[in-house]
Order: sequence, then structure tokens, then C-alpha cells
Amino acid sequence: MDVLYFIAAFIVLLLVIKMKRKAGVFLKAALLFLFLILGLASSFIWDNFQPAHAAKAMNTIKSIFNQQADKNQKLFQNNMGIPIIKIKEKVILNAPFISQLPELPRGCEVTSLAMMLNDAGVKVSKLTLAKEIQKDSTPYSISSGKVFFGNPNVGFVGNMFDLRKPGLGVYHKPISQLAEKYLPGRVDDLSGADFDELKIHLSDNRPVWVIVNTSYQKLNESLFQTWSTPSRPVKITYKEHSVLLTGYDREYVYFNDPLTGVKNKKAPIADFEESWVQMGRQAITYLPN
Repeated sequence: MDVLYFIAAFIVLLLVIKMKRKAGVFLKAALLFLFLILGLASSFIWDNFQPAHAAKAMNTIKSIFNQQADKNQKLFQNNMGIPIIKIKEKVILNAPFISQLPELPRGCEVTSLAMMLNDAGVKVSKLTLAKEIQKDSTPYSISSGKVFFGNPNVGFVGNMFDLRKPGLGVYHKPISQLAEKYLPGRVDDLSGADFDELKIHLSDNRPVWVIVNTSYQKLNESLFQTWSTPSRPVKITYKEHSVLLTGYDREYVYFNDPLTGVKNKKAPIADFEESWVQMGRQAITYLPN
């Protein structure tokens, strides 16, 4: 066995023992990683001085490195409590489906939330959520050509039950707060994240509540307008829509659409992602027990 390996091993072992009581998990892992690298390097040098054993040395190093990488992954997963989830190439979940019609023509957000909560094992109806969701009661008015109305970041704006009356919808913050009531400590508001982060949760068999639009593709700016609200101006579109994301593959995303009544409906993934980004990257899911 290589003398250098024993020397390096002895030095690192002394450091580990000396810092056992003070070192945290990251420092210990770093020292163990140094131990591994020194050992592999010395073994590689030793074997390469013997050409007949060069191929065997390389295979041994590769095997040891792969084994250690797997151990390190488990070490950090166990110590940090962070699950390592691999993004799958294709996912289609069998999440519960609920239609928003006929009772809630503007209730896509709470209906998609009801589907997500039911998937998490919480039996709650869309009508219960419609009553409980935070409301922004600012009345609709027009003055000097400007629209004055509520802020969907504060609560549901307008009438959810009757299309003959003014209304719009609600964004992720009030939805996340309501979800927290039913899943305390388990709600994960992913708003602002990249689309790949949504895929991570889908790969772990958890659907994702999102805000998009009714065409599932980027909208022309002419379809947006700015309201004045008690808190600040808000840019909105009447095409705003919420669905429950249930899967994806290379070409499409799949989702439960509470408005069209289609379970695992599909749309081109690139178009859908653009519509989601345009609507502020709003997304919510739940964490496992």
C-alpha cells in the first residue's frame, strides 16, 4: 500500500479527532473529502508508476469516487434535512379534479387551491375556500378615465359568483395564507422561482398551483391595463387564470383546468412558461409530512 496514503490518512485522522467536539457537519465533511482526495491521488500516482496496473487504478478510483459521492449525498440529506429530488423526464399526476362552474365563474384560484389541498389529503370544498379567502372590498369606479378597484395581492377583487358584476381574481399571497390555515407549516410559496423548481416538486408527486392566463401563452401588452388601488397601482389583465399544474414532458405541460373542465389538459411547455412568467411567476405547492 502507498506510504503517502498512510501519511495523509494519519494527518487527516488527527485533525478530525482534534476538532471532533468543535467542528460542524460541513467542516467534518470537508476533512473527510480531503482524506478521500489525498488517498485517491496517492493511489493514482503509485499505480501509474506500474503501467500494468494503470487501468485497474483508474477503475478503482472511479468506483471509490462514485461510492463516496453517494455517501456524501446521503450525509448532507440526513444532516440538513433537505431531500435530494431528481427532475424526471416526464410526470403526469392523478390529482383530484374540481370544476369551478357553475357556482364560481371567477373562482379559478380557490378551485385550483381546493384541488391542491385535496391532493394533500385535506377535504375542503371550493365554496368553503371562496368564503374564507381574504377579500379586497374596494368598490369599482372610473374617474377621469382611470379605473379605481382592489388589489389582487391584498385579497380577492370584486364578485366571484356573478359575471354581471365587476370582478377579477386573487394572487398568490392571499392564497398562500389560506392554504397555511389547512396545512400549517407545509405550504411552500414558490413565487419568483424558475420553472425548473416547479418540476422538482412535480417529480416528487406534488401538484403546483399557478397563475397563468386563459390562452396559456404570452399575451399582447394591449390586453393589460393599470388600476389605481388604495395601496398602489396594479397592472392586470382580464385574461388572468389559475390552474393546478400536474405534469410535464419535453413538449407539453399538463394541468387540471377548473374553467374548461379538463383534467390533465396539455399546452406547449414553452408557451405555458412564458405566460406564467408574464403573470409574475406565481406558484404554490405543499411540502411532504
